[in-house]
Amino acid sequence: MTSPEMRASDRDRDLVADTLREHMAQGRLTVEEFNERLEQVYASKTYGELAKITADLPDIDLENLPAQRPAADRRPAKRVDKGLKAAWAAWAMASSINWVIWLLVSITSLELIYPWPLWVMGPWGAVLVVTTIFSRTGGEQKDTD
Repeated sequence: MTSPEMRASDRDRDLVADTLREHMAQGRLTVEEFNERLEQVYASKTYGELAKITADLPDIDLENLPAQRPAADRRPAKRVDKGLKAAWAAWAMASSINWVIWLLVSITSLELIYPWPLWVMGPWGAVLVVTTIFSRTGGEQKDTD
């Protein structure tokens, strides 16, 4: 058994920080409370100081959490999908604006001018296509490993 006066290690502080994250995820702590306690964790020097930070919280077995680990593993793939969707949306918006400008200039000059928006759409779209293909194949490889 450890004494409250015994000095805590970085690993001990990291375990308490992980416990606080789990309590915040379960709704026991607000973001503000979590941030305050996290500052206290990394300022703590002894086991007694660490114990005071979590004294009002139930014990959590971080090794046996119910089915939340796989969901956490999928989060980066969702972020990539959201990022790709945002990139495609930006591409579509910029392309649309450029085509509207091209159309207005063509109409007001009474002649069909060179379709310069292709030079905006083409390279950007090609990069997005390659990024989309490789991010999807990369995500599938991660899931099978």
